[in-house]
Amino acid sequence: MKTFFNLMQEVQKPGFCHHCGGCVSFCTAINYGALEMDGTGRPRYKDMEKCIECGICYAICPEIGELDQEIRRQAAWSMPLGRVIETTVARATDSKIRENATDGGAVTALLTHLMEIGRIDGAIVSRPVGMFHREPALATTREEIIEAGGFHFDTSHGMHLYSDTYSTYSPSIQELAPVIRRGLRRVAFVGTPCQIETIRKMEAMGIVPSDSIQFHLGLFCTGNFTFQETQRKKLEEMGGFKWEDVDKVNVKETLMIHLKNGENRSIDLDDLDFMKRYACRYCDDYSAEFADISFGGIGAEEGWTTVLIRTPLGRAIIADARGNDIEELTHKESPKFASDAMSTVRKWSAKKKKAARENRRQLGKSHSFSHQ
Repeated sequence: MKTFFNLMQEVQKPGFCHHCGGCVSFCTAINYGALEMDGTGRPRYKDMEKCIECGICYAICPEIGELDQEIRRQAAWSMPLGRVIETTVARATDSKIRENATDGGAVTALLTHLMEIGRIDGAIVSRPVGMFHREPALATTREEIIEAGGFHFDTSHGMHLYSDTYSTYSPSIQELAPVIRRGLRRVAFVGTPCQIETIRKMEAMGIVPSDSIQFHLGLFCTGNFTFQETQRKKLEEMGGFKWEDVDKVNVKETLMIHLKNGENRSIDLDDLDFMKRYACRYCDDYSAEFADISFGGIGAEEGWTTVLIRTPLGRAIIADARGNDIEELTHKESPKFASDAMSTVRKWSAKKKKAARENRRQLGKSHSFSHQ
C-alpha cells in the first residue's frame, strides 16, 4: 500500500501538488495529526511517527487515479466535460449581493438561500484578506457568506498587504476540520475542480469529514495565479495601469482590471502563464466536472453568472431559489443565452484539456488520470 511518502515522491516533488489540503484534512479530522500544511500551502509530515500508513491520503489525491472510475460512476460522468442536466445564466436578486460579487453573485445568493431555509448550518468558502489574497473560511451566518463574495482589490487589511506573495487560490478543504469540531452536519462546499474531486474521493471511501458535505458548488478554473512583486510589475506594464488605481479584478475570457475611474484593462489569459502555479499547467478540469453545480463568468454578460446544473440535487436547489434569491436570463431577453454559454464553456474546457495533455507530453510523463 502506498503512503504519504509515495505521495511526496510522485506528486509533490514533480510539482503536481495542487495544495488542495485533502490529505492533511483527513489526517487531522481523524486525530492522527501526522500531516500539516507548510507556509506555502504544501502538505508535509508534522509527526512521521503518528502515521499509520493507511494510504488514504494517497488515494484521495486528485493527481492519483485509484478512485477515478468510482467517482465517475457516482457522478454519471460523460464526455466531454461531465454530466450537465441544464445550463442557465443567473444572478442574485439582492442588489447588495450583486454589488459585492464578481459575476452576478449567484453562488452567494444560493448559499444564503440554503441557510435561510435551514438546509445548511454553514458553508466552506474563501474570503478576501488583502490584495489578491484569499483564505479558507467556515461561514455560519448570512453576513459571513456575503462578506466572502467577490474578488475585489482591497487595501484595508493591514499587514496582509505587505506579504511578498498574493494568490487567487484558497485551500478551502482545510476548513473541514472546524466542521468536525463544531459538530456541523449540513455544510455546503465551494471550491475549485481539484478540491471538489478530492471531496468526491473522500465520499467514495466513506471517510470523515466528507459526510458533512451536503452540497458541492464548483468554480470554473483556468488556474491559480500568484501575484508576486515581479508579476505585479509586469502586469502593470502589460495593462498600462497602476495597482493603486485598481478597484476590482475579474477572470473571465481575459483578466479584467477595473479601475477606480471607470476604465477597464483586459489581458489575455494565454499571456499569464508566467504567473500560473506550476501544477495548474497539468490540470485538465476547467468546469468542476464533479460538482452538483458549476459556476463562472465565462459565457455570461458582465454582471451575470454561467451556471451548469449537473445533478438532480443541484437542479432541486436551483429550482427552489429561482425567482426568490436567484433570477435568470430569459429567452425573450437573449434567445440563445444558454447555448452560447455552454458553447463557451465547452471551448475553454477543451482548451484546458488539450494544454494539460501537451504539457504532460512535453514533460515526458503520462498523466495518471485524464478526463478524456
